[in-house]
Amino acid sequence: MTNASRGRRSARLRGIAYMIGAVLVFSIMDALLKGLSTRYGALQVASLRCISSLVCLSPVLLWRRSWLRVTRPTWHVLRALLGITMLACFVYGVRRLTLSQTYSLYLTAPLMMTALSVPFFGERVRARRWLVILFGLSGVLVILQPWRGGGFALVPAAAIVVATLCYSLSALMVRSLGQSHSPLALVFWYLLLVGIGSAVLAAREWLPIQPHDWVLLAGVGIAGTLGQLWITEAFSSAPPAVVAPFEYTALLCAFAIDWVIWSTSPSLTLLIGAAIVVGSGIVIIEEERRIAIDTPP
Repeated sequence: MTNASRGRRSARLRGIAYMIGAVLVFSIMDALLKGLSTRYGALQVASLRCISSLVCLSPVLLWRRSWLRVTRPTWHVLRALLGITMLACFVYGVRRLTLSQTYSLYLTAPLMMTALSVPFFGERVRARRWLVILFGLSGVLVILQPWRGGGFALVPAAAIVVATLCYSLSALMVRSLGQSHSPLALVFWYLLLVGIGSAVLAAREWLPIQPHDWVLLAGVGIAGTLGQLWITEAFSSAPPAVVAPFEYTALLCAFAIDWVIWSTSPSLTLLIGAAIVVGSGIVIIEEERRIAIDTPP
């Protein structure tokens, strides 16, 4: 093995390690948000999530001031509106669902992003990929079981689906904004605008923070900051096709957290539906890798 090959292998392993670490801390953050959502409104929790991460990121922001420069402000505002909707719906849904149920639905994002890339960027999606997308989305029906009345909380599940759609749209906007902004700038303006916007909308029903919840908020800020930095490092260290599949380890984290904290284990239908969603997502990621290889620079 040449030095160059060893270097690439080392970088890929480092990227995978960063991705797994990011998934773990994001799962912890979502569990903390679930706890906070039982005492505060969804919009207030969304605002606190952004503000706490912004505070933790402030030393980095002060050191690197590239985040001051911004272009296309309308796109930033639109992305913030999507972020507010996404976080509010996510917090509402995760309060009423288990973390495993929430993640099983939320991990349809790669499928949605592939489908939405057609109207957004005019990309061509082959018939085979459309079949994979439809098959993956059928996993959502297996999870929800709408034919069984009362088998699943459909309103919170619908909120998670809306959150996933907003996340997918926001991610597609990042693909465009990333051409003229640094990752740090995108993170700063997103956290600032979503944090302020959520706070304004939640102002009338804002509740004082209980003393013992400051520890949870500190955990949210630290976990959110580490997750953001580590996921950026993951994609910087290795190709997306290498690290992206490891994002699905979030389900294992969710299963473990549900079992340890809430003594809840996933049902067989949830496991089957999640397997369909995850399998389809990995196939889509592999297709993206092949297209990237076949497309000349």
